[in-house]
Amino acid sequence: MVNEISSGPDLLNTRLVHLATLAALSSVSAGASACADLTMAPGGIVVQVTDGDTVVLNDGRIIRMIGTQAPKLSLGRDDVADWPQAEESKQALTAMVMSKPVQLGFGGERRDRHGRVLAHVFVDTPEGMVWAQQAMVSTGLARVYSFPDNRKCLDLLFAAEGRARLSGLGIWSDPYYSIRTADMPAALLDRVGHYELVEGRILLAESRSGRVYLNFGRSWKQDFTAVVEAPALRLFAEAGLDPLVLDGAYVRIRGWVDDRDGPRIEITHPEQIEVLATR
Repeated sequence: MVNEISSGPDLLNTRLVHLATLAALSSVSAGASACADLTMAPGGIVVQVTDGDTVVLNDGRIIRMIGTQAPKLSLGRDDVADWPQAEESKQALTAMVMSKPVQLGFGGERRDRHGRVLAHVFVDTPEGMVWAQQAMVSTGLARVYSFPDNRKCLDLLFAAEGRARLSGLGIWSDPYYSIRTADMPAALLDRVGHYELVEGRILLAESRSGRVYLNFGRSWKQDFTAVVEAPALRLFAEAGLDPLVLDGAYVRIRGWVDDRDGPRIEITHPEQIEVLATR
């Protein structure tokens, strides 16, 4: 809990997290209704906060706060280390939602393969409804993380993330979460298995074998590539978008880095690509 009695740096850190949370509450309560493209449903009382993007309600439902990714805690797993600022993220969410009534907003698939409920969480406060995802992203204690079957209200979360990143809040002050550059493939190979934001100019966008390859270098076996598979191309088409027009564009790609003929990220839906400049 963020109001535990502590001393020294821990007390200062706890107070800073609490102040950041209060700032988020005051700044987003009026804007929470802006995420209107959701199907609302009753929630319950939050009785447990697992980490910065997962809570448990009094009826036993585990809620994965869709649209965001907070720094992960090991949660007792020997093969997993805490990500930087994971505890700060958990403390901030705890201060925001613990023992409070919440409502749930659905904008896509409602459960994942682990049985968790996939929802946007809205906290009932005396000042009005607070959108928990936006509050966490606004303070830099979570980042945008989307899925092809859950894509509502992402534009508002991207805007909140951009402001937090420009201000160096939370995770954006830590090199662990730095935006990577596409023209440094060796460094990206060191991040295989990590979720990353990668910026660079697309040297060539081409269609081959039912896929679109966004090439960021001349050597497709060594340089960074973003690959748009066929199911994702259907989502692009439904949205009236064509990834081939990104030839020459300066973009930000987000996703999990793997190593298949050099570092690459698979694109499963359009929101993984942010166009920063067309030429």
